[in-house]
Amino acid sequence: MPDAAPLRILSTLAVMGVLQELLPAREAATGGRIEAVYAPTAKLLERIEAGAPADVAILTAEAVEALLAAGRLQPGSRVDLAISVVGIAVRAGAPRPDIATPEALRAALLAARSIAYSRAGASGIFFAGLVERLGIAAEVEAKATVIPQGFTAELAASGAAELAIQQVSELMTVPGVDIVGPLPAATNVRAVFSGGLLAGAPAAAGALLAHLAAASTPGLLAAKGLLPA
Repeated sequence: MPDAAPLRILSTLAVMGVLQELLPAREAATGGRIEAVYAPTAKLLERIEAGAPADVAILTAEAVEALLAAGRLQPGSRVDLAISVVGIAVRAGAPRPDIATPEALRAALLAARSIAYSRAGASGIFFAGLVERLGIAAEVEAKATVIPQGFTAELAASGAAELAIQQVSELMTVPGVDIVGPLPAATNVRAVFSGGLLAGAPAAAGALLAHLAAASTPGLLAAKGLLPA
């Protein structure tokens, strides 16, 4: 008898650390396989629009709502999983700039020799707007490395960038960096990440999403750089 088809998750990078913690135990408990693909929300939306097979989508809340409105997700299946904020990381052991206030953050960005952020992720879109509001877009862009997707902290770990900008949870997944901290509240954004069931997903996918929501305890979320939704 052939093995049952795996449950397929398309997930934003922001909650990758949580899923990597939870999914192996879920597989062991149920005996079923789970396959997860991690990418920025924009890239995952492209995959969904192209008809990529999936059962569960974990994206920004706005993207989940858009898919619900378009009939791509099962009505009523949205489950909020976590809240993330944007932060800064440096290479492990490197000096940590003061980013406690908007003024200090502005000065730190101007003083940095190089900065990395992601073009496709929610944090990168936010950061591009932030430096515009701070009036330093030209200065930052002149020394920025903008990666198409992936983890900006890898550039900080290798020394290719002095400061890495991304969701704190994403920064924490990369070894060899120190987290300076979240951006000051007055300049930050709280992104809600939610899950939903693709049209036609089996009942087991709903059980998996419910399990992920229940198992994402405040302690686990905090350990992965996230906040409860």
